[in-house]
Amino acid sequence: MNNILNISAYKFVPLPDAPALRDTLHAWALELELKGTILLAGEGINLFLAGPDAAVRGFVAQLHQDPRFADIAPKESWSANQPFKKMLVKVKNEIIRMDHPAIQPAAGRAPAVDAATLRRWLDQGVDDTGRPVVTLDTRNAFEVDHGTFTGAVDWRIDKFSQFPAALLEHKAELEGKAVVSFCTGGIRCEKAAILMREVGLSHVYQLEGGILKYFEETDGAHYQGSCFVFDERRTLEADLSASDLSATKI
Repeated sequence: MNNILNISAYKFVPLPDAPALRDTLHAWALELELKGTILLAGEGINLFLAGPDAAVRGFVAQLHQDPRFADIAPKESWSANQPFKKMLVKVKNEIIRMDHPAIQPAAGRAPAVDAATLRRWLDQGVDDTGRPVVTLDTRNAFEVDHGTFTGAVDWRIDKFSQFPAALLEHKAELEGKAVVSFCTGGIRCEKAAILMREVGLSHVYQLEGGILKYFEETDGAHYQGSCFVFDERRTLEADLSASDLSATKI
């Protein structure tokens, strides 16, 4: 029976009080007997939590009481077992490491497309202005190997901090196209889209909510394989169920 609710969410928002917030969120999570990981930094929050439905939703309700997090809308999936071993709340330099300090999503994000729009564009092969659509996978190579969008651009990076250099090397290949950056839950493709616009690519978008939101809101068309997640489920299918890891990867 799938009675464990798994959520992931992030928000780029200034958090000068990250160390104090760490203690508060850790206490809330322990009181509700949740497990997972919450990352905090001056640039925002990134969280992955799992537990009984009421406990998880209770934590989110408490989080929403802070005006900075009032609009956080977690992505959800269900599992039969708790996929995390412990509850960790950490303060980091970045909630997703890019090593590119000029990128500050809280100051303004790149345009986003929702799941239904991307599915329609991929059906058409072009965006609404007739420009060829390219999906750009911003994840690490081992994640891409489990699954990705059909025909997605994959620069075989080993860590996200390699993305800026890869972008400069391959920028010319993206000129004149509608580029939709994507990742697991949206956080990496948000930074990637801002950087692409900064280097002069004009028609760049991020997939709102990443692959997980695409699975949640569409039938998964145009995606091959499964989606790697950083917990004990390892990979999820398009219906957000845990994969059979004996299955062949793409």
